[in-house]
Amino acid sequence: MTDIKRNFAHNPLRPTYRPDLPEAPIAAPSTVEYVPFDGGLVQIGTGPEGFAWDNERPRHRVFLAPFALADRPVANGEFLSFVEDGGYRNPGLWLSDGWAAVQSKGWRSPLYWEQTPDGWQVMTLAGKRPLNPAEPVCHVSYYETDAFAAWAGQRLPTEAEWEHAAAVLPVQGNFVDDDWLQPRPATAAGSGLRQMFGDVWEWTGSAYLPYPGYRPPPGALGEYNGKFMCNQMVLRGGSCASSGDHIRAGYRNFFYPHERWQFQGFRLAEDRA
Repeated sequence: MTDIKRNFAHNPLRPTYRPDLPEAPIAAPSTVEYVPFDGGLVQIGTGPEGFAWDNERPRHRVFLAPFALADRPVANGEFLSFVEDGGYRNPGLWLSDGWAAVQSKGWRSPLYWEQTPDGWQVMTLAGKRPLNPAEPVCHVSYYETDAFAAWAGQRLPTEAEWEHAAAVLPVQGNFVDDDWLQPRPATAAGSGLRQMFGDVWEWTGSAYLPYPGYRPPPGALGEYNGKFMCNQMVLRGGSCASSGDHIRAGYRNFFYPHERWQFQGFRLAEDRA
């Protein structure tokens, strides 16, 4: 799905893959609430039983300071405020490599956004549609999420914080199996963490590195994950283009920080005393 969208979006004719795909009503983003966690010594990673990729093991202990997670991902409307406030023109918000990417690539908004006389539009698998402020922002690089967090006075969660928060939740969400093929607006606030699984892969502030005690498998399997543990950042949770039975709390996705072609979004975090 991501490859089809990328190719269709770069086609000057802007072909439509599925004109019959459903569309959420245009709405404002729902209220954001922060869900607190005590932190402490916790375990992350997958144990020896059951299926997991090699990069999800071994299970190990990490110490977390008290923190809080936004109960939903950042929405289009919120990211639009960053754009309209000159976020892409303010070098003070950006990591050095991120600002270099903004300048060299000409970024002024997320991938597939387009400003028209009729307002902002976005390319979807159903063709061009008006930007829906309530939908989670997607197709943003790590650099863009970090700059937004700096602008908002917050930060990205670490992958350990994200997994600790997600570990007790059922793996439910908007996956490719639902045949929506676009991030959906969050439900109303008040029921704890929302959209931890599905909708958008969520960037974390953690570099993609081996867990303590990790050893690449022998033979060809050792080529699958171990050789990519350099210069990439971790994403969690799956997206609207992921299979629901493929995702779990410990699943570690990873991309280079400048990449935007996946259904990638983010949620914010903050420190708590």
